[in-house]
Amino acid sequence: MYKYIFKRILLIFPTIIGVLFLTFAVIQFVPGGPVEQMVNQLSDLNVSGEASQGSTNLYRGSSGLDEEHINQLKKFYGFDKPFLERFLDLILNYLSFNLGESYFHHQSVSDLIIDKLPVSISLGLWSFFIIYSICIPLGIKKAISHGSRFDVTTSILILIGYSIPGFVLGIGLIVLLGGGSFLDVFPTRGIVSDNWHTLSMVDKIFDYLWHMTLPIISSVIGSFAVMTMLTKNSFIEEIKKQYVLTARSKGLTENTILYRHVFKNALIPILTGFPAQFIAAFFTGSILIETIFSLDGIGLLSYESILHRDYPVVLGTLFLFTLLGLIAKLLTDISYVFVDPRIQFSSLNKTEN
Repeated sequence: MYKYIFKRILLIFPTIIGVLFLTFAVIQFVPGGPVEQMVNQLSDLNVSGEASQGSTNLYRGSSGLDEEHINQLKKFYGFDKPFLERFLDLILNYLSFNLGESYFHHQSVSDLIIDKLPVSISLGLWSFFIIYSICIPLGIKKAISHGSRFDVTTSILILIGYSIPGFVLGIGLIVLLGGGSFLDVFPTRGIVSDNWHTLSMVDKIFDYLWHMTLPIISSVIGSFAVMTMLTKNSFIEEIKKQYVLTARSKGLTENTILYRHVFKNALIPILTGFPAQFIAAFFTGSILIETIFSLDGIGLLSYESILHRDYPVVLGTLFLFTLLGLIAKLLTDISYVFVDPRIQFSSLNKTEN
């Protein structure tokens, strides 16, 4: 067990270095970087959009700035050093979790992530618990009543929800319920009202839930289908196994068979994905939702950093997401062994090899 865990931890480092190297190489050589954007601003030219769209008119030829000012800008943003030296400095800083300083926000990337994290965690927690609390009971009910009218109707509904992208649903909800063209029921910006600090405790709770309603609906609708069908198919597969027929032949009731025997075996593939889903709920899939509803979280920070070519924030958030993703994968593999005694770490090693 410990040998397997140690091996997986060692593999985390080259994986992160590889991901960072590819991303670092791409963003360092694409046009429209921070130096070009600053050159365009200083030269007072009306071509600020060209830089972000991939203009190849670099520095002096299109700006009129002298070489000395351009070199000062390169030094300020760290582009005066060779590529490999800059990448090595990046890795050494990341080993001590020094993620650098943002070009745009003028503060450390670590502080930025900590400031934005509560919003993403709030959205992720609600989405995670709503999905699991609804989909697992619904999947069990669909498995029991497989082929019935209830099963067919709910399958159609959740597949319709699955076919609608979250950001499209979010825009539709804003138009319908956010004062876009019809009703003005829910707010569409921020996680709380401006006067939130002056409200009573009860009003604060209702104000928070009022603001989170549309973003949460947009986040969870598309995930219902995957988790519900996974639960349903897992229970159907277990119900068809020989031990269920044996239990029925012994005179056990259907509820006893379902909840004492089938339940713990059918939930294995669901529970083993719990660590990865729990971590992913906070950081993935929220970029568009946070952007649409102006939620000041990690997703919106990542989106804005890409637009402004804020490379320290781009690389810092990528490093964090990759590290957490690899840890979640490791926890998922470990949970397989603890949940299902039939799986051993030796078999996991053979699978990877």
